[in-house]
Amino acid sequence: MEGKINHKNRNYIRFSKEMNEFQTEGFSSDFDVSKTLRSEKEKKHKNQPTNKFFFTRLQYNSGDWNTDQRMPSNLLNSLVEYTTIPVDTNEKVIPLGDDALFSSPFCYLSGHKLVEFDREERANFKQYVENGGFVFVDDCNHDIDGLFAKSFEAEMTQIFGENVLKKIPNDHQIYHSFFEFEDGPPTTSVELNGWGDDLVHEYLKAIEIDGKITVLYSNKDYGCEWDYDHRNKRWMARDNTRFGINIILYALTM
Repeated sequence: MEGKINHKNRNYIRFSKEMNEFQTEGFSSDFDVSKTLRSEKEKKHKNQPTNKFFFTRLQYNSGDWNTDQRMPSNLLNSLVEYTTIPVDTNEKVIPLGDDALFSSPFCYLSGHKLVEFDREERANFKQYVENGGFVFVDDCNHDIDGLFAKSFEAEMTQIFGENVLKKIPNDHQIYHSFFEFEDGPPTTSVELNGWGDDLVHEYLKAIEIDGKITVLYSNKDYGCEWDYDHRNKRWMARDNTRFGINIILYALTM
């Protein structure tokens, strides 16, 4: 079954509430949630990194960036429920061209329509990624031939070069960074109901720098899959946001 618990998993031992129930402060003081992005822009920006994890949605000038509006709060609730990581439960929306981006430990970018960055957006995306940031990109169309997928992939080619997005193996560390996903990326209900290209994508793609994923790219529409009130999880046999926890823990610990 997808999303199993492994009590020998290093991150599960370190960050799970189950394994740290007697920890008085609820969090390991030697771990800093904030990313050091080594950016002059970040150093000059008035907003300093916080020791609370916060979820940043990237606003870009083309397309429809404001999708799946309940998803961030649902995922943040799961982070509170399963881990000892301190969490700011309010989603932050930051324009991609704004230097505030460089204080974000984790960014999310999604949409259905055209992705066409302007000059500032393109420069910030490149610098954020190359300086150690993490962006999770999700195709809300669930369509490898759709407008979002084609235009986003073209943007990545323009910024980083040809064939920079590569399939990651299904035994990659991201599938074991908290919960265990032995068969790779979990299938979404969107993939099974005929939406988009009517295919089950058995892989994710990524841009890796120095052996670490910096851009994780999905055509599986996890945003829609997790777009519901967190109180409705009680009706599920297995919480489907567990893979989202893996993505965040990978971003914070690798």
